[in-house]
Amino acid sequence: MLEEIQLLMRLVPLLSKALGETIYMVAVSMAIASIIGVPLGVLLHTTDKGQILESLPLNQTIGSIVNAIRSIPFIILMVAIIPLTRFLVGSAIGTTAAIVPLVIASIPFIGRQVETSLKEVPAGLIEAALSMGATPSQIITRVLLPEAMPSIVSQLTTVIIALVGESAMAGAIGGGGLGDLAIRYGYQRFRPEVMLATVVVLIILVQAVQFAGNTLAKKLKKW
Repeated sequence: MLEEIQLLMRLVPLLSKALGETIYMVAVSMAIASIIGVPLGVLLHTTDKGQILESLPLNQTIGSIVNAIRSIPFIILMVAIIPLTRFLVGSAIGTTAAIVPLVIASIPFIGRQVETSLKEVPAGLIEAALSMGATPSQIITRVLLPEAMPSIVSQLTTVIIALVGESAMAGAIGGGGLGDLAIRYGYQRFRPEVMLATVVVLIILVQAVQFAGNTLAKKLKKW
């Protein structure tokens, strides 16, 4: 019993530190990826056939690039862009370094999710706005995005949860966070209780993110 209490006392600071690193990786990655990914999704939707900025060559080119990046497994992407990561942040190891592949992996994911949400906006609303003389930029900012916002929030919640999983994977190869804790202190030292504690924390984190996302989406729907 005493040994278990001592282990718990040692584990709490480690879990707190690892959780902080995971939240840092996910929050910064999501912020940067959203700044690029949301406009990308808007561009993918509005340049599609029959849309307000129709340009099939541009749409197909961007779509092909997005699909190509999405098809690369995250663990391979992390290794493949090590030179770029080292160039941007000065190191290929650590929580800050892990943000680079997390951002690159998330941008096309967010783009496609936002595109899907925008497709749910009724075409009649767009036609009505066009008939009143609205410009493409006005349609995007005053019709498309506001109408699709609840769905976009739900989709971005899914992306955040995926980022939590990918951040844990990044920890397995030196990215820090809960994944690093599970591998170094749990797997490599044969401490299953550490692995279990890490899994529990990840489950709680994912549940919290999902709850917050669902709550926000419901509030936006009421507005």
